[in-house]
Amino acid sequence: MRPLPVGDPGDPDVRSATRYLVWLAARTWPSMLAAISFAIIWMLSQALIPATVGRAIDAGLTDRDADSLLRWGAVLFGLGLVTGVTGILRHRMAAFNWLSAAYRTIQLTVRQANRVGATLPKRLATGEVVSIGTSDINHIGGALDITARGTGSLVAVVAVGVILLRTSVPLGLIVVVGVPVMMLIAASLIKPLQRRQQVYRDQEGKLTTRAGDIVAGLRVLRGVGGESTFAGRYRTESQELRSAGVRVARIESLLAASEILLPGMFLVLVTWLGARFALRGEISVGELVALYGYAAFLVSPLRQLTEAIDRLTRGHVAARRVVRMFTLEPEFTSPAAPVTTPAGPLVDAESGLTVRPGRFTAIAARDPVDAAAIADRLGRFAEGTVTLSGVSLAELDLTTVRERILVADNDARLFSGPLRAELDPRGSGDGAIAAALDTASAVDVVDALPAGLDTAVAERGREFSGGQQQRLRLARALVADPETLVLVEPTSAVDAHTEARIAARLGAARAGRTTVVCTTSPLVLDRADEVAFVADGLVVAAGTHRDLLRRHPDYRATVTREEDQ
Repeated sequence: MRPLPVGDPGDPDVRSATRYLVWLAARTWPSMLAAISFAIIWMLSQALIPATVGRAIDAGLTDRDADSLLRWGAVLFGLGLVTGVTGILRHRMAAFNWLSAAYRTIQLTVRQANRVGATLPKRLATGEVVSIGTSDINHIGGALDITARGTGSLVAVVAVGVILLRTSVPLGLIVVVGVPVMMLIAASLIKPLQRRQQVYRDQEGKLTTRAGDIVAGLRVLRGVGGESTFAGRYRTESQELRSAGVRVARIESLLAASEILLPGMFLVLVTWLGARFALRGEISVGELVALYGYAAFLVSPLRQLTEAIDRLTRGHVAARRVVRMFTLEPEFTSPAAPVTTPAGPLVDAESGLTVRPGRFTAIAARDPVDAAAIADRLGRFAEGTVTLSGVSLAELDLTTVRERILVADNDARLFSGPLRAELDPRGSGDGAIAAALDTASAVDVVDALPAGLDTAVAERGREFSGGQQQRLRLARALVADPETLVLVEPTSAVDAHTEARIAARLGAARAGRTTVVCTTSPLVLDRADEVAFVADGLVVAAGTHRDLLRRHPDYRATVTREEDQ
């Protein structure tokens, strides 16, 4: 077996959930085939035990033949040995198939998230993606795991039916007819179960998103007194999820009950008929004992077949959600024949903004949403007509655009892992990190950590305050040192003294490079080479901060309001 996870997860078949599950099975066909083979041998060896016991009784005890008794006893021992060995190997193969499907799904999910990029949160809620890694992989892996046991159980039931037909035609017919009837009864629950599981899965994704939003914005909620409102919404959605779970549980409880009730009724019927046939002398004592053994044995494969129906249904629902994500396409892609362009003015035709190369430009918008929209267009994260040196960004390779123009906003996150790797993923060196930390006024944040840059950061940087996270994210953007850096409200969460230090250092740190900052902070605006004032999505004035203060009342009102706040 290959080590997991594999280097290349492959290209999945996403035409349907069923095709995706089949594709996963095909990617591990040697272990799938081995698991099915071992499961068949495992179940057949158990199915032959009652027949062996019956023969031992008839040939050894009834006929008082010690040699036959020893011979059939040895066969029974061999069957037990085969059952034990194949059971271990089957479980090992099935566990590998489970892990392979789970790992491969996670790898494909991460790859798709990277491919789709900024389009993903626009199309799917965060909770949907999180649920793939927490619950869906369990159900998908479980579907591949149960396949081997389900196949082995089906073969065992057929084998027992054939044996019983040779022993007694009526008993054999009961198995041949009764088992499909029981499967049809269990299968009748699948459609409603699938629908209810789909509703439950949707509600679960929404609640996960809600919980993530509450945790991420807990400080803000406490500040504005919105805890009770969000707690009420969470409580309502939690009750909706509970109700959906209860509806699923009703069907699952019926399915679980059928796992016990139907085989139990089958066991009673076969045992009763077998006893009557034995009393009439139609079957021997050994065959009667074997019949009891078969009746008891059939409970296991029948329960496993019912379990297989349940787990395959869960896997299909989960695969449908995964396929939905895998079929998403990024909003923006590279053109078939991308062109190249030298550094030059960056122009947003929609707003009338012109960013000259090598300068520190600030965008002060009466409505901050307008500034953020311009930043998205400049980085080609939103539709727009933006040119670089007269060439449309749509004509450039998307990877080149991402490398040359970096947009850093407050929706960015710190990832878990060593802080050094988080700030400097490309390996620019500790010197670049130190300079960036100094510019972002974040040296004290790193100095306070127990292992400095080697400290392991928790997911989303939970150990840092909002202001500390913002400074570290700014440092990360500065280490990247792109040709054009677009910062959206980079100092909104820090105090005035820290903001003044950052504003004083930012221009020098980015000397010779193009820097765009969306802000209405006078401390930052005063340091910019040029300020563009945006109202109703359009640049209505441009100049230095002090010049605009003197001659533009609307600008003065906007930045003065910022000072008052």
